[in-house]
Amino acid sequence: MPFNSIFAWVIRKRLHQIELFRKYPEDVQHELFEKLIEQGTQTAYGKHYHFHQIQSYSDFKELVPLNNYESLKPWIERLMEGEQHLLWSQDTKWFAKSSGTTSERSKFIPVTRESLEDCHYKGGKDLLALYYENFPNRKLYKGKHLIVGGSAQVLPVADDAYQGDLSAIILKNLPWWAEIRRTPSKEIALMTEWEEKIELMARSTIEEDVYIIAGVPSWTMVLARKILEITGKSNLREVWPNLELFMHGGVSFEPYRQAFRELIPFDDMHYVETYNASEGFFGIQDVDGSNELLLMLDYGIYYEFIPMHAFEDTDSKIICKLDEVELGEEYALVISTNAGLWRYIVGDTIRFTSKTPYRFKLSGRTKHFINSVGEEVIVNNTDHAITEASSKTNAIIREYTVAPIYMDGKTQAKHEWLIEFDREPNDINRFMFLLDESLRAVNSDYDAKRTKNMALGKPLLHILKSGSFDAWLQKKGKLGGQHKVPRLMNSREIVEQILQEAEFETIQYV
Repeated sequence: MPFNSIFAWVIRKRLHQIELFRKYPEDVQHELFEKLIEQGTQTAYGKHYHFHQIQSYSDFKELVPLNNYESLKPWIERLMEGEQHLLWSQDTKWFAKSSGTTSERSKFIPVTRESLEDCHYKGGKDLLALYYENFPNRKLYKGKHLIVGGSAQVLPVADDAYQGDLSAIILKNLPWWAEIRRTPSKEIALMTEWEEKIELMARSTIEEDVYIIAGVPSWTMVLARKILEITGKSNLREVWPNLELFMHGGVSFEPYRQAFRELIPFDDMHYVETYNASEGFFGIQDVDGSNELLLMLDYGIYYEFIPMHAFEDTDSKIICKLDEVELGEEYALVISTNAGLWRYIVGDTIRFTSKTPYRFKLSGRTKHFINSVGEEVIVNNTDHAITEASSKTNAIIREYTVAPIYMDGKTQAKHEWLIEFDREPNDINRFMFLLDESLRAVNSDYDAKRTKNMALGKPLLHILKSGSFDAWLQKKGKLGGQHKVPRLMNSREIVEQILQEAEFETIQYV
């Protein structure tokens, strides 16, 4: 096939470039830093913070403040009103709507032509390039690529300016070489009503020859089950015989792994994880079967890192460059990008597992943790515990969230779990025991607080009726796309909202 030959040539060329930043990571980052600063001097933000005086990283660190969404929000709002060249030297017409959690207020992350082409689209190509590196002579470009995307709403700013899920912005601007292999149609892919959208996606792709699926695990699983319901087939290979790759991101895959094994019960089905956020495309699993991600260093993103032990020290945050990170240390990710996000704290935390090349694992969120009595539980702790307990009790999880019950004069502190099962455990008491024990095994602080039930009592479980989380998201206007229920919270507000609306059974294990 001509397309496969051309694609193979492009892939080989790109693999050479990836190998360059694997071997010379600091050089690549330094060169990118200089290019970003050069572009930044032409912006209103750069003039305000004296980018013309920046000759080194030390100057950058001294002159440019750390930012979160709130500190950049006034600049972004002006962009959305039509002003230009505020944060980036070229026009900014697209805004990725992202909540990160399901708070009432959405974030609008600027997306430029440069960030689309040099970051997000390059990430898509590199996914396939690294897959081909592991599995040469594949013919993925021969078949269709099923992309489970979001929806976009047009902003009343200009004809070519709009907001929407990042996946929708990507879909609306796909290059021809990606568009000709994508399914379903844009009309269906960009629909905003998710129940109807899933139905139409299923029916319109059943007869396609799908080789690749890309999407968030939870919504992809919903789509897959709808397809099996419509066709009466027992697994997805009976629908798509050539299906061989699922490219996933957005949430940890571990709680969904067993469910996908049942949907596609074949050893030659491959899974590639990505770390792709509205703010940028940061990492790709480059080793088959690994849960480590290669840090992508030539996507127009300059990286800095805050050790989490110093994160709350707002007066003197310890910031380090790539060549200063230590293995095993937990870092908050800080980025400066070709979309005009300058020294922006993403909100995710990572741990490096290798420096030759730089590989890492996502470990959690700077704000998504539970620390009610000093237990310091993070998302990868609970994902691990859920996976362990599910695998040993033949359970399949659809969604979960956890919040603390705080200690008072009458109530002992404990963790309150809300779980929606696709398949309930064969022994619910054993499931809860394993959940608790797995957390104790991976988190010494939690284990200490659970000792003899002194600081933390046994966890409490509410088994929610199927569809409860989706109903809550829909009520908030957050159903579909990249919106998701937060895994961990110190606040009880969301848990109480869900329990007020949902049907559930309460389990206190003994």
